[in-house]
Amino acid sequence: MSNPFFKNHGPIKIIDIIKSLNLNDDKLNKDQEIQDIKDLISSGKNDISFFHSKKYKDVAKKTKASLCLTTEALKNELPKNCTAIVVENVLVSTSKITSIFYPDSINDDFDETTINIEDTKFKDKVSFGKNILIGRNVSIGINCKIGHNTIIEKNVVIGDNCSIGSNNIIRNTLIKNNVKILDNCVIGKHGFGFFPIKNKNLRYPHIGTVLIDDNCEIGCGATIDRGSMSNTVIGKNTYLDNQIHIAHNVKIGENSILAGQVGIAGSSFIGKNVKIGGQAGISGHLKIGDNVEIGGGSGVIRNIPDNSKVMGYPAKNIREFLRDNKS
Repeated sequence: MSNPFFKNHGPIKIIDIIKSLNLNDDKLNKDQEIQDIKDLISSGKNDISFFHSKKYKDVAKKTKASLCLTTEALKNELPKNCTAIVVENVLVSTSKITSIFYPDSINDDFDETTINIEDTKFKDKVSFGKNILIGRNVSIGINCKIGHNTIIEKNVVIGDNCSIGSNNIIRNTLIKNNVKILDNCVIGKHGFGFFPIKNKNLRYPHIGTVLIDDNCEIGCGATIDRGSMSNTVIGKNTYLDNQIHIAHNVKIGENSILAGQVGIAGSSFIGKNVKIGGQAGISGHLKIGDNVEIGGGSGVIRNIPDNSKVMGYPAKNIREFLRDNKS
């Protein structure tokens, strides 16, 4: 994954990495420089990654990372090119290292760089309402509209023929062409990532973006969190109803439809042509196949294969659900 909006403060020497974790590993070349921290898939030589769950062992076997934060139980799943750094808590350690590489990605305070759209280059290019603020590093295509009281904070790219409604806050987001975002949405803020440590919570840096592909519609009151270590993606021609929450790192395939108040927890993959009924909840780190239909009010806690129809809690085949719930 590239990080277009957050400055990488690498390279960082291994000695500084292990010091930050209160470790002392004599097997490592402590003067070696590490370029970046990335997920297992996108890591390359001289990058550090993390491996915290056996769910990802098949991916871990193929990683090209030079170093990997992991556990004693998982270290032998890594390839020879990747040296394991065994830690007590992989995600806490990953958070600490990510904070070193990307210190600006931790907090999401209000954007002090914003100015009135009438004082920007967009004043004669965009059709806009009242009280519109624009941050730095913003690009807006042709034939776009922005509603009243909307704030386009720093690090946003908006394509052509887009309609952004009123009372929205958007940052760290790439929006392609012909996208409609209705009113009262928050898009691109950091996700719900933190770890309780003694008497305080350690906030997990979110260095990803939100990517909304062509021809999507985002309903009123939606919240879409930017990715932590990868991007949050809304696929082409996907429609989200009102009051939906999409957590960090979620990927939704093209031509999908999500009804009101659906919630998808972090790092779940939703396939193409998926339909999800109102108030359904999808747990984190799941894979929902293509052409799946999920009934309203369902709770999904397991992977769902392609072409399935499920309902209930825990979600099961819809025929089984109807049979079990005959009056």
